[in-house]
Amino acid sequence: MTDIKELLLSRIRDVPDYPEPGVLFKDITPLLADPSAFTVLTDTLADLCVRRGATKVVGLEARGFILGAPVAVRAGLGFIPVRKAGKLPGATLSQSYDLEYGSAEIEVHAEDLVADDRVMVIDDVLATGGTAEAALHLVRRAGAEVAGVAVLMELGFLPGRDRLLTALEGAPLDSLLVV
Repeated sequence: MTDIKELLLSRIRDVPDYPEPGVLFKDITPLLADPSAFTVLTDTLADLCVRRGATKVVGLEARGFILGAPVAVRAGLGFIPVRKAGKLPGATLSQSYDLEYGSAEIEVHAEDLVADDRVMVIDDVLATGGTAEAALHLVRRAGAEVAGVAVLMELGFLPGRDRLLTALEGAPLDSLLVV
């Protein structure tokens, strides 16, 4: 796993002062542009889904879509997008959550998850954990079981892990990288 971590980390670019002064943005686009590194990432996350007994993969808008869809295909599982409010047609379940300065809302199609599903939530970065926590609430409200959460990168200096561990109710949290 150390070689995998080194490969992935070597393909993540630091962008200082983006989106605002004082922020060091972790840009994953070089990783996505490298087919070998992207394949390693996809295979690693797909393996986690299989080991956790997932039957569906939920990807969080927007970069969670980029990671989650190929992971689902590789693992032989269905992919379910969790979108910002108002982006999905038809009947949806919605969940509001607090941000640092305000609130947001995400949605999933009401019929996409059922009681027999074991759902792995996939995203690129775990920061404060608000979006992932809201997704866990949606999964459970749909009647499905949470198989776990897997992220490419966890920002270890933010409180996302603590927040999610409570919301996971014993399900695993896998971070491939902690920065």
